[in-house]
Amino acid sequence: MEPMDIIGKSKEDASLPKATMTKIIKEMLPPDVRVARDAQDLLIECCVEFINLISSESNEVCNREEKRTIAPEHVLKALQVLGFGEYIEEVYAAYEQHKMETMQDSLKGGKWSNGAEMTEEEALAEQQRMFAEARARMNGGGITSKQPDTDQSLDS
Repeated sequence: MEPMDIIGKSKEDASLPKATMTKIIKEMLPPDVRVARDAQDLLIECCVEFINLISSESNEVCNREEKRTIAPEHVLKALQVLGFGEYIEEVYAAYEQHKMETMQDSLKGGKWSNGAEMTEEEALAEQQRMFAEARARMNGGGITSKQPDTDQSLDS
């Protein structure tokens, strides 16, 4: 890959983090195997080129389907087209695992999370308390003891 192979990007802009890639490379090999720095750099360049290849083919698949956003299905189809069909099942499993982990992370560490999990009843009680506080602030008074009806819509 030449320094300007990717339109408008320098070689450094189109690289992967060396520390992360080195860690991945070392994790994949037995502990007694050493990898020369030149070999690590070559592996990183191969990864970048592979990502470019898959991205480009995914874009072509997406365009053939007259879509504007590359979806996971386009990536899987690109793998098939490029001759990597034997990896599709493993790639899809990794994708599903990533989705589950991402969903769990967002539930655990979301913007409003305090790190502890709440039951649905606790979350509803907290929501009602927060509504009561907001109503009190809007009415210019203290917190009222009236709890909102659970079947009441937010529009009212």
